This record gives sequence, C-alpha cells and structure tokens, in this order.
Amino acid sequence: MNSPSGQPSIDLFGITIMEPMVTLTDLWITAVCLYAFVKLLQLNKPGKVHQYMRWYFLIMGIATFLGGILGHAFQYAIGIEWKLPGWLISMLAVMALERASIMHAQPVIKKSFGRFLEVANVVELITFAVITFITLNFFYIQIHSAYGLGLIVLPLHFLVFRKTRNRGSRVFILSVSFSSLAALFYTSKIGLGIWFNHLDLAHTIMAISMYFLYRGTLVLEVTKPKDILEERSTFTNTINALIRR
Repeated sequence: MNSPSGQPSIDLFGITIMEPMVTLTDLWITAVCLYAFVKLLQLNKPGKVHQYMRWYFLIMGIATFLGGILGHAFQYAIGIEWKLPGWLISMLAVMALERASIMHAQPVIKKSFGRFLEVANVVELITFAVITFITLNFFYIQIHSAYGLGLIVLPLHFLVFRKTRNRGSRVFILSVSFSSLAALFYTSKIGLGIWFNHLDLAHTIMAISMYFLYRGTLVLEVTKPKDILEERSTFTNTINALIRR
C-alpha cells in the first residue's frame, strides 16, 4: 500500500499498518510526554507555570497518539481529514507551553506586555486552528509551532535567563533550539532510508527535545524580584537582545 511518505505498510495480526515506523516514532513522543506528565504530577510543584507545563505534556501526548494512530497507521481506512484531531490538539499543547513561558517571564517583563502576550496567545490559536480546519494543510500547524516556539517561548526564556540566570530557562532555550532540527529534516525530507525517513528523524528529535523540556521543567524555579539583574523589558528589546546574541 502506498503511503504519503513512501514508507511500506506492514500486516500485523491481520491488520494493515501504514507507515509503521512513522507511527512508532509518533508513539515515542507520546511515551515521553506521558512519562513527563506523570512525573510532574507526582512532583506537584505549585504555581501556574508548572500547571501549564503539566497540561502541555498531557495534551501533546494525546495529540501525538492520535496523530500516530489516526494520521498515519490507519489513514488509509479513515481518510486524511482524521489528521485534524491530532493537529488541532497539538496546537492546544503549544498554546499551553506559550502560556507557561509568559507566566514564567511575568516578573521581568512589563505588565502591559504580559497582558498583550496573553491575548495574542488566544488569538493566534483561534486563527491558525480555523485556517487549518478549512484547508486541511499541515503547513499552518508548522507556522503556528514556529511562531509559538520561535517568537514566544524562545525569546521569553532567553530574556529570563539573561536577567536571572534561571537554570530551567537555559534548558528550555537549548531544548527549543534543538527541536528546530525537526523542522529542518521535515522540510528538506532528509532521512536515513525508507524505514527511517525524514518523518522518523523529525519525530525522534521531537521526542528527545520533549525529554529535555521535562528536565528543564524539573529545575524551572519561580522568578523572584531579588533574582532580576536588569529592568523589565518590552517585546522590542526582547527580540533585539535575542538577535544580537
């Protein structure tokens, strides 16, 4: 059976599985996310930042599970439109990660800037969700993720680290930067062969970055006024500082 990625299907106990390795690597991400969620739930750190991070891992775990099963393994039987549940739920996960980053950066940014980011967080989710639902085009999921990670999460954690040397933010910066390799492999279609293609590589990188996000969350401490080394920042000087870096 032909698949969108060209990976051959297999029969398992009389059931046809399309893109088996792509499905498996999607489930790797699910396993990492659910592991992180359970561990963070047991740790039960207080505060909205940690609450949103727990939600992030749970929601992303659900999204990648549905993506693997509905979007890859059985897409041949149920149709491409069933990719939507995984896609849309993953956008909720990115929103939770953005919101956690906004909350974490509140002590070092102006209140008006923080309120703007909170509103923009909701507006961008609704906008990209509607466009994706109408077009059934994964490109808009990529744009939403690039916006959320590259223009919200990364700059905010860079700002917090620059002003407080927060260990958790440092890990977040490295994890998000590493995860950008997934987009590189996905868009360039660089793979290691038919049984470990560009999607498998992208998923593997995502699974590794998810684990390190979890490790970063473990040491993500609430920023206190005494930790701040510089004045509060706006969106413009946050981006400028990141670019100069």
